[in-house]
Amino acid sequence: MYPNLRKYGKPPFRVALVHGGPGAPGEMAPLARALSEDFGVLEPLQTKSTLEDQVQELKEILEKNREIPLILVGFSWGAMLSFILTAKYPTLVKKLILISSAVFDEKYASAIMQTSLSRLSNDEKNKIHLLTDQLKDPDVTDKNNIFSLFADILFKADTYDALTFPKEILEYQYDINQSVWNDAKKLRQSGELIQLGHQINCPVVAIHGDYDPHPSDGIKIPLASVIKNFKFILLEKCGHYPWIEKFAKNEFINIMKSEINE
Repeated sequence: MYPNLRKYGKPPFRVALVHGGPGAPGEMAPLARALSEDFGVLEPLQTKSTLEDQVQELKEILEKNREIPLILVGFSWGAMLSFILTAKYPTLVKKLILISSAVFDEKYASAIMQTSLSRLSNDEKNKIHLLTDQLKDPDVTDKNNIFSLFADILFKADTYDALTFPKEILEYQYDINQSVWNDAKKLRQSGELIQLGHQINCPVVAIHGDYDPHPSDGIKIPLASVIKNFKFILLEKCGHYPWIEKFAKNEFINIMKSEINE
C-alpha cells in the first residue's frame, strides 16, 4: 500500500493538491512537479471509503504536514472534497483553488455523460456501455481494471488536444469511487453541498476549461451565489486536465503560480 502523502519541492509546504476520482490517487503528480519549481507542494492521497472519512483523513494530513493556513487546490472530485473541508475547517485554508470541478448543482449533472458520449465514435460508445454493464454486474470481480479501461476511453472525450504524458494514477479504486461518490451525490441532491459555501470566508478561485464536459455554469453560478470572494477563470481550448492541454497548459500554470503568490 502506498503512503497517503507525497511531498515535492522544499519547505515551507504552502500548497496542497487534492486528486479526483474518487479513487484516482497519483494523478496530480505532474502538476505537483511543475509547481514545486517555485513552491513546496503536498500531494495528499485519499485512502478512505466514505466521504466523511476522506474529509477527516485530508484534515489530519494537512494538520500534520503543513504551513497553516495553506492554499488548497482540488481537482475534479477533489475540488468538491476541498470545498467541503474548507467549509468545515476554515482555519486550515488561506485560499481555495478549484480546478475542473465537479458541478455543485444536480440539475447540471445529467449533461456530463451526454456530452462525453457525443464526442466518442460508435465503437467507443459501445465499449463504454459494455464496461458500464460489467461494473454493475455483481459477479464481475476485477472492477478496478474495468474502471481503468472506462476512464481511458472517456479521457478522449474529456480533453481538447492533450499532450503525451505518462499515466501516473497509482491504482484505480472502483469501490472507493462508488462509495464516496454516492455520499457526495446525496449531499449535492439535498442542496446541503452548496449551502456549505456560506461557511467559506477565504478567497475561492475556480479554473475551468471551455471544452470540459462538466458544464462551467454548474460551478460558476452556484458558487457565485454563496461565496463572497469568488473568481471564475475560463480557459479556451481546454478540457478537463488543463496541465496537459497543448493550448492551455502554459496559461494555466502561470495562472496557478500567480494565484498562489497573491
